[in-house]
Amino acid sequence: MHSPNDALVRMANDIGKFFRSQGEERAIAGIANHIKLFWEPRMKKQIFAHLDEGGAGLDPLSLKGLQKLKADMHGKSTMADAEAAAALAQMAQDGPDFLAEDVAGTSKSNARAYQPAPPQTAKASGSGKRSKH
Repeated sequence: MHSPNDALVRMANDIGKFFRSQGEERAIAGIANHIKLFWEPRMKKQIFAHLDEGGAGLDPLSLKGLQKLKADMHGKSTMADAEAAAALAQMAQDGPDFLAEDVAGTSKSNARAYQPAPPQTAKASGSGKRSKH
């Protein structure tokens, strides 16, 4: 009986075999980058779930490349989600004082950054005269 992950495991192992000749460090980075760039989010989500279940069938090099990718992407399957998770992690690390300063108005350096832009009015184009054809 075949697992739905078998095809992804085989593909990841094939990618690992391709990068193996570049040495372990470069191969791990190459595997992670290739999967990040060329696998669709659904595939990454599925292989990350497979990693969480132990990563059965993955060659050691492919396993390390996928673990690196998962860590780099904060366990998310799209870069947008990964960037949002990284931003939230940074905000949590900075603490509540980071936001409280600007809300309280004590931070003068960024005061202009939070001002809404004035509304723009629509300008009439041309001189107002109609051109003859």
